[in-house]
Amino acid sequence: MIRVAIAGARGKMGTEAVHTVMKHEAMELVAALDYKDIGATLADTGLFPASYSVPVFTDMAEMVAQTKPDVLVDLTNPHFVYKHTKEALQQGVRPVIGTTGFTDEQLAELTALAADKKIGAIIAPNFAIGAILMMKFAKEAAKYLPDVEIIEMHHDQKLDAPSGTGVKTAQMIAEVREAKGQGHPDEKETMPGARGADFDGMRIHSVRLPGLVAHQQVLFGGEGQLLTIRHDSLNRGSFMSGIAFCVQEVMQMETLVYGLENII
Repeated sequence: MIRVAIAGARGKMGTEAVHTVMKHEAMELVAALDYKDIGATLADTGLFPASYSVPVFTDMAEMVAQTKPDVLVDLTNPHFVYKHTKEALQQGVRPVIGTTGFTDEQLAELTALAADKKIGAIIAPNFAIGAILMMKFAKEAAKYLPDVEIIEMHHDQKLDAPSGTGVKTAQMIAEVREAKGQGHPDEKETMPGARGADFDGMRIHSVRLPGLVAHQQVLFGGEGQLLTIRHDSLNRGSFMSGIAFCVQEVMQMETLVYGLENII
């Protein structure tokens, strides 16, 4: 039985993850980590059934000492995720991270720390299996159609832009695409930002609207043709099979993996 702690259990993703772990036959939810005092147990929050007597902590070290989790699933936000990931690794807990916003320097530091501790860690910009396949297909298409733009669309409460999935897609495409500018060489933005973020000459456009969950399309243009690869997460349940997969997979790992495409 894998002992799991969840950070961000009161959020929309976190709430789904709590139910997923509680129902999983190979997992036991032993703790929740929150940034403020919300009660002694998850049931005290009023968001979960009275039977959810999982203790809630505001201090990582105290949580680890009292409940001894094997895995920390972090579904918080960019303000907390680096600190949580580093503390978990330092205390021998395997992080499964579904929050984006890491810098390259932070990723390098955490990768080295996981290797030094010889424990697994997974940072997944997207847990949806379909989204992982979208990124892999986009990388393959870019070998033949190097003119590409990315449009990622999320709910209006998302803090980072571009999304981690959008950036990861561009990074994967850049592995097979020679950097080059796109559009007319004398192109000028009459309004700043109109052409989106520039990644090796590719453009990434971020849409934030209520009613959206997580959506992305990758557009490839060629002579007389347009290829669109699109994925839509219609609800947060689309991420749960990926989270369960990562919790089990990270137990077999001794290094940090950034992106589920590396293990699927």
